Amino acid sequence: MVMTDFTEEHTWLQIQRELSLRKLTEGSKYQEELKYDFNIKGELRHLDTNESFVFNYYKNEHEQNHERYEVLGHSITQYVYELLGRVCMLQKVYIPTDATEDEPRSFFFMSRDALTSSSSLIIFLQDRGAFCAGQWGRRAIVSEGLKHGTQIPFIKMALNSHWEVIVLNPNDNFTDMKTEKEGFSVRQSACLIPKRGSSSPEEHTVYVWDHFIARSAARNVAFIAHGYGGLVFVDLLVQRKREVMNKVYSVAFIDSTHNMQHQSRQDPEMQEWIHKNCREWVSNSKPLNKTVHCLMRVNCPTFSAGTEKYGLAPSCCLQPIFKYLKSMLKAKITTALRNSPVATRSSTRKKTGN
Repeated sequence: MVMTDFTEEHTWLQIQRELSLRKLTEGSKYQEELKYDFNIKGELRHLDTNESFVFNYYKNEHEQNHERYEVLGHSITQYVYELLGRVCMLQKVYIPTDATEDEPRSFFFMSRDALTSSSSLIIFLQDRGAFCAGQWGRRAIVSEGLKHGTQIPFIKMALNSHWEVIVLNPNDNFTDMKTEKEGFSVRQSACLIPKRGSSSPEEHTVYVWDHFIARSAARNVAFIAHGYGGLVFVDLLVQRKREVMNKVYSVAFIDSTHNMQHQSRQDPEMQEWIHKNCREWVSNSKPLNKTVHCLMRVNCPTFSAGTEKYGLAPSCCLQPIFKYLKSMLKAKITTALRNSPVATRSSTRKKTGN
């Protein structure tokens, strides 16, 4: 299986010299217990022993191990944000757009011409969890490395295909007013303030759709949605049915938790659209891209991700997902050209000999 290799990119090597996960963990309560950084292959390794991350560092101390892991997770989040900006050259966009100076804000990332280019626009919608934009899953990053746990290989492939991208940040829902003043803390206080327009993954996605995606010049929009992100997309489809059906040409689900029968309220038009324009890859023992028959639900063609590990499913099916999106885009463009008035007049003239 072909994978995007960070080691082949000069920019990645340059970033490795400039950016350090270790610097982000320094100054924390666990700086001595978190002497880790990413190597040139994007794998998390101990700086002294070169061993992978040890979860159970303290024996029989679950709470302390969890706290140490959360500190590492916070540092990884900041590290991935830096990569989105420096490796993928994405811009951070703060929302809500009309936020006051003291109001808690969320944000997402997008390529420079995401709103103005008429080329294809790919939206990344992650699973629900304690991780933010640019990550498929924190545990996958820690255990398997950046190219398996982050969305960066997907983003780079989209950009290399001359597509624009928007990376949603659906899990950034609250601000802890206490830690905003004191710095990061793993202990949640009673001062959690919901972020307007982003108090839930569903609200965040609808807000970015209304204020950015729907207003973009892109004629062809596609989503790649993992886990709970699939449910969030279907929620968007239900809330903005006509807009989404007109602007989105395809969706690639990965281990999605959506339920079409329940969410669509048995809307036959919506169910037909999902079956025609979507495809899903699921964690399965079958080889990559082999058909999987799901007895529990039938809503769109389903294929194996080539792994039984949930956290590795996105990275394992990168290639077939992009092959699918490109084929769907080509089919849409071909149909549009065939049905355009110019094409029709041209074919008519050929038939009449004019």
